[in-house]
Amino acid sequence: MSNDRLKTIYACSDAVGETAEAVARATARQFATAAVKIKRCGGIKHEDEVRAVVKEAAQAGGFIAYTLVQPELRETMREEAIRAQVKAVDVMGPMMQAFIDTFQDSPKYQPGLLHEMDDYYFRKIEAVEFAVRYDDGKDVRGLLSAQVVLVGVSRTSKTPLSIYLAHKGIRTANYPITPEVKPPDELFMKAERLIVGLTMQPERLLRIRTERLKSLGLPVQAHYASLERIERELGFASELMNKLGCPVIDVTEKAIEETAGIIMEKWLTSVG
Repeated sequence: MSNDRLKTIYACSDAVGETAEAVARATARQFATAAVKIKRCGGIKHEDEVRAVVKEAAQAGGFIAYTLVQPELRETMREEAIRAQVKAVDVMGPMMQAFIDTFQDSPKYQPGLLHEMDDYYFRKIEAVEFAVRYDDGKDVRGLLSAQVVLVGVSRTSKTPLSIYLAHKGIRTANYPITPEVKPPDELFMKAERLIVGLTMQPERLLRIRTERLKSLGLPVQAHYASLERIERELGFASELMNKLGCPVIDVTEKAIEETAGIIMEKWLTSVG
């Protein structure tokens, strides 16, 4: 396959195909090339559909990532891929087999269980609505009913973290710390919640705020993006976090997923 040819990954499933596509996208991000197309092929029910996908992948010079739950479809995919000399990665099969071997249990072989309208699904929807309603301190009442409260100065990833945690089913509120505004009493009231402080190295925060102002078409010399202002805000925030006695996470070099993982671990420990 020539290097300038569009690279295609086929994400196949007998359900929606979201899991296979997510794995394919995560894999593609590890490589420098941007010319990657991911084609989702969901709702596969018959062996002929599997053969059609394999044939197309062979013609395109791509490979397949699949989450086929039905054993006969998985076997057809394996055989047809070998016959057509197409790489096919079974995303779910090894995990299911490990579960069977370790726990001596049998799978339901029911496609789409990941997307069932179960209690977790509704809890996640409720948490997302909660995060939007109580974002950026819009309503301080949320600070008392939240399971996790994030505090930090502007541009320390409070909102994206709140949404990410909400997608994990955790009701999250966040509050922006500014020296000119007295912190609400609700932050200091006793409640069943975990408060987490977010901080960042001043130089990194300066770069982020400067880029933010540029994207809005505002002058980068604004007081909001001055190092003196940022250091003052971070100092004030540090004092407040000490008063709250909350754990503090430096998010300077951390991805959202990494920070969220630390918070979820602390939250599970606090509720356990």
